[in-house]
Amino acid sequence: MKSIYSNGFKISGVVLGLILLLASMAASIRFGATHFSWHASWEAMFHYDESVKEHIIIRTARVPRALIAAAIGASLAIAGVLMQALTRNPLAAPSVLGVNAGATCFIVTAALVFSVDSIKILMWISFLGAATAAIFVYVLGAIGRDGLTPMKIILAGSAVTALFSSFTQGLLVMNKQGLNTVLFWLTGSIAGRSSDILLTVLPYMATCWLAACLLAREMNLLMMGEDTAKSLGQRTIVIKTLAGIIIVILAGGAVAIAGPIGFIGIVIPHIARFLVGIDLRWVIPYSALLGAILLIVADLVARFVMIPEEVPVGVMTVLIGGPFFIYIARKELIKT
Repeated sequence: MKSIYSNGFKISGVVLGLILLLASMAASIRFGATHFSWHASWEAMFHYDESVKEHIIIRTARVPRALIAAAIGASLAIAGVLMQALTRNPLAAPSVLGVNAGATCFIVTAALVFSVDSIKILMWISFLGAATAAIFVYVLGAIGRDGLTPMKIILAGSAVTALFSSFTQGLLVMNKQGLNTVLFWLTGSIAGRSSDILLTVLPYMATCWLAACLLAREMNLLMMGEDTAKSLGQRTIVIKTLAGIIIVILAGGAVAIAGPIGFIGIVIPHIARFLVGIDLRWVIPYSALLGAILLIVADLVARFVMIPEEVPVGVMTVLIGGPFFIYIARKELIKT
């Protein structure tokens, strides 16, 4: 009897994941406050007529929204995989370790204080905020004789998240006129985002997706223990730095497009490891597919909760990921 983790099973899972991804994107394009027929959706995609209102809505709103959800879901899931591997902490994720909060704080500061509205500039500001938060977490977690430990990383991440969240709230209190400008964005939303926003960030995200896959083998060695990795000739500092850069770009890019969307980076890596084991060469692509599917489906469901209004997708991911986070946290506490 073949193991559930056989290569045949894994390849079949990738194919199934791609089919589900395409199906979820098709559903995202068709369904919403306004439903479109399959025929209209097909015609808009492959026989576009700019004089037809339905075609315009599908091509300028629904298609970019589905693509943005897929890109952000994949990015946050891969960032979560790398963070958990790097810290050896099953609770690590951009939303938990303050990376999202740092990027959010820097963007809010740029938008409200300096009136920055260029997505290219905000993207780099988001990268800077994510990197600053990650450095803070590393420094705080490394203080003490025992160095970095899973518990200290979580505590440091919670402290940094609270710090940057406080700064963000303070800016919003002092600038009430700008509150409406960023309020919906702060909850995490992909509604109303154009394809231009995605195209600005996508090259960096796609490069990091590929880099994460190429780095998977080295990360597998690092997960065996730093001493073991060094004895096999690995330059662990270089690998950690590269992984950190990938995490910052993926998380920062996601925040720049849609604001802070939480729990994708926690939930998806655990599901991927359940399906294919701990080999990151498979966990990373599985996580990318599952993350994309989850965020597309969450966004689709969010459209129907309060019709004709929409619930921000960030709220939906909290509802999905919150209980899972509590379950994992309790499980880890029982182990210790």
